Amino acid sequence: MDIKAQYEDLLPEIKQLVGDVIDSGRFILGPNVRALEVEVAASVGYGHAVAVANGTDALELGLQALGIGPGDEVVTTAYTFFATAEAIARRGATPVFADIDPVSLCLDPDAAEAAITERTRAVMPVHIFGQTADLRAFRELADRHGIALIEDAAQAFGATFEGYRAGSYGDVATFSFFPTKNFPAMGDAGMAIASSEEIAEKVRLLRFHGSRDKRVFEQIGVNSRLDEMQAVILRRFLPEVDGWNEGRMAAAARYRELGLGEHVSLPEVAPGRSHIYHLYVVRTPAREQLQRRLKEAGVASAVYYGQPHHLQPVFRHLGYREGSLPVTEAASREGLALPMFPTLVEEQQREVVNAVRGAASAAA
Repeated sequence: MDIKAQYEDLLPEIKQLVGDVIDSGRFILGPNVRALEVEVAASVGYGHAVAVANGTDALELGLQALGIGPGDEVVTTAYTFFATAEAIARRGATPVFADIDPVSLCLDPDAAEAAITERTRAVMPVHIFGQTADLRAFRELADRHGIALIEDAAQAFGATFEGYRAGSYGDVATFSFFPTKNFPAMGDAGMAIASSEEIAEKVRLLRFHGSRDKRVFEQIGVNSRLDEMQAVILRRFLPEVDGWNEGRMAAAARYRELGLGEHVSLPEVAPGRSHIYHLYVVRTPAREQLQRRLKEAGVASAVYYGQPHHLQPVFRHLGYREGSLPVTEAASREGLALPMFPTLVEEQQREVVNAVRGAASAAA
């Protein structure tokens, strides 16, 4: 991905805005942070936004605000970045891994429901690679079982489910603004979206050492405050995100038109959803050979996520074995991310497709 290309024209303005922050002398939880929270909540069209230091903290503080801790279970996916399961474990709770849907590659609602026990306190689908999970099914599942719904929307800012944006269904939803995300900061930054002011106020308390005023401490919290420089950058980028997403979707359509699907399985879009292609992940049983030949042709690629969480050493004590989650494991073996960013042009994509075609011919 070329993360600088999408905002290169904005850099003079960004430098001025950062300079204004420096001149102001307000660096932590200042007016830009407060404005960003209002603007992100308005963009999502739902809830109350609380800015934090990074996406992982957003997950952990959201769990804590919901009262989830030792002895509790949270059903989630093993096919995502480690922070999802890590946040659950750091709360002293147990991640319970269920299989994914073969089309969206998101947590499968039926598999998740089958994993619910009397200790389950929440279900946490991840909107993987830029497409949402089946949010209606998960909202109904959570309500039916009296548990919380947490949306890990770190990879899907602006993606929609039945016209509603990612983050619009959960008791808590979280975003990461890591620099490689489709809505990027220029450093670490994150956001929690709470369905109620009560939950939002708990997250605000927890992000500042469990205190409202630095004198009285009501809970054990953390130091997870978003700085003004990242906030002012995010505020400037926010109006651009929909256009950047459209650029990604146009690039995905071109890959299909250029015949990429003749050689690898292309990402699919489930009914009622949009896909903003934070990552463009194709599938092939010959992934290692393809990746090696792409490298020889000067085309970058990357594996996400080659070892799913249920097979990671840190979770060995949970008792999962190879074959426990067959759809997840197949995606982990076969997925390969190809170049994807808003300013990707047809000439570059032809180079990618030709390299994939050459690799396929060599393997035949």
